[in-house]
Amino acid sequence: MNYRTLGRTGVKVSPLCLGAMMFGAWGNQDRDESVRIIHRALDAGVNFIDTADVYSRGESEEIVGRALARGRRENVILATKVHGTMGEDPNQFGNSRRWIVHEVENSLRRLGTDWIDLYQIHRPEADTDIEETLGALSDLVHAGKVRYIGSSTFPASQIVEAQWAAQRRGLERFICEQPPYSILVRGVENDVLPTAQRHGMGVIPWSPLAGGWLSGRYRRDAENPTTQRAERIPARYDMSLPGNQRKLEAADALAKLADAAGITLIEMAIAFVLRHPAVTAAIIGPRTIEHLESQLGAAELELEDRLLDQIDEIVPPGVTLNPADAGWQNPALAPAARRR
Repeated sequence: MNYRTLGRTGVKVSPLCLGAMMFGAWGNQDRDESVRIIHRALDAGVNFIDTADVYSRGESEEIVGRALARGRRENVILATKVHGTMGEDPNQFGNSRRWIVHEVENSLRRLGTDWIDLYQIHRPEADTDIEETLGALSDLVHAGKVRYIGSSTFPASQIVEAQWAAQRRGLERFICEQPPYSILVRGVENDVLPTAQRHGMGVIPWSPLAGGWLSGRYRRDAENPTTQRAERIPARYDMSLPGNQRKLEAADALAKLADAAGITLIEMAIAFVLRHPAVTAAIIGPRTIEHLESQLGAAELELEDRLLDQIDEIVPPGVTLNPADAGWQNPALAPAARRR
């Protein structure tokens, strides 16, 4: 693999980042198989793994920790995230100093490591001052528990605010952003990706297969699959919604385009994300070894300009077909924020 530099850190990462969301109760419940998938990815040259505390309530981190034991930790750039709800207590959640300092210890324990290479804030939080969050993260960096910090699914305005706050207060800054990005979810092309480029941030998009929509299983003449993810997030899969109907039409057209180009839709979708100059690595999230094998080849695939133009005709640049796929809903648009 041709390794890329993560932002301005000098750290080299593989163009494919192994996402671990599907390891555990949310996906593959066979821990031994999940470990084998991780080892296969490492053997194929992947040196970047991303997980989160909230994935299967810590089980994903435990599986990753088990896979990296016995000499495999040193060569891996290990990333995890904090923010999601981890218990019934109202403070077992969020971006406060209290929660971050507490929860990083749990992640370190579950991962079986003394340090986290990249510790990310999973979502922005309106109730918490960004300086509070950056201050806590900076202390973790200074303590040696975290090497770098990043954000996930932040809008461009809050990416800029975080950069300014770090500069103003002399705090550690976010060195990368992890946005949703795929052929069907192109909204970040408008502002998030160029903003990250201007600030020298790496970009590691999640869901380049659009939550399975670009796996080849969603076709107009086929029965749509039922998955745990669809049950958890119905707004992204309910076929009665116009946005999902648009996704189905686009997925079908894109599958035909990939067939004509002699490649799989999976390879085309991941290679499309990797082609954007702002992108450092695409996060793939296999549930089985077969899923992994079908995605590894995308790292070496170069899409021709003509094919990219044809993709743009199906889904124009900057367009997200279903707003629910954006990953973050602007609270300023909620009725309570707009009406007295």
